[in-house]
Amino acid sequence: MFGQTWSHDTIRKYVILFGTLFDSIYINRKNSTGETVQTLKIPLNYGPKEKFLARVNSDSTLSRSTAITLPRMAFDMTTMNYAADRKPNTINRLTKAYTPDKNKASYQYAPVPYDFTFSLYIMVKNADDGTQIIEQILPYFTPEWTATVNLVPAIDGKYDIPIILNDVSMEDTYEGNFETRRAIIYTLTFTVKGWLFGPTKTSEIIKEIDVDIRIPKSGDLPIIANTAVGNSVVITVTPGLTANGEPTSNAALSISSGDIAVGDNYGFIVDFEENM
Repeated sequence: MFGQTWSHDTIRKYVILFGTLFDSIYINRKNSTGETVQTLKIPLNYGPKEKFLARVNSDSTLSRSTAITLPRMAFDMTTMNYAADRKPNTINRLTKAYTPDKNKASYQYAPVPYDFTFSLYIMVKNADDGTQIIEQILPYFTPEWTATVNLVPAIDGKYDIPIILNDVSMEDTYEGNFETRRAIIYTLTFTVKGWLFGPTKTSEIIKEIDVDIRIPKSGDLPIIANTAVGNSVVITVTPGLTANGEPTSNAALSISSGDIAVGDNYGFIVDFEENM
């Protein structure tokens, strides 16, 4: 689009992040004496709950392979909304990585904030299984849990991503028919406060700064940039590094600024040129 093609797989990373939070949940089955007789890991899949309900109800006797066993969990991303309340200054640059020769920097302009809504579905056939799963999730969200994700490795773009629990609801699909499989479904709705990024660009490293200060001869005269009207002082700042790798502020001892890399331990050479 607009003559550029890129992808940071950011949305895919949000999906992976959300799924990773819930992919290691176990429940215990106990006998009448309270002894654990079975431990089950809850399967987690991506997809809407309607898809899994259709498979649950496809065969009440579980005699065909199209039916699935409960308990299990599923999740999907339902909406993406622009988050105007988190919008940073559009022209801000993010510069966090350099080329191997350290003479150029990779950068991006400020990302665009988006809120991603995810739904987590917990499907069980008895209430005890459901409460065991719910109790392993809710205490972590008060109401948010924050994860750090490297969204754009090209600029070492690590961000803290809040995941907010918005709502918990429950429904029971059992309707009295003895041939119908029962499915208790908990639906947890979350908001992932994420970011979307534009293309990564590369620019030269600034190694010299010139500040030109001019004072007009009369208070009535305007200050005109890049003119010789009035007195002036030119201040030049460059990095300083000796041939032995020591920082210096002495221009006579420093190697060329073009040979100084961003990661070097350099000093600053400040030069004043007065035209009074």
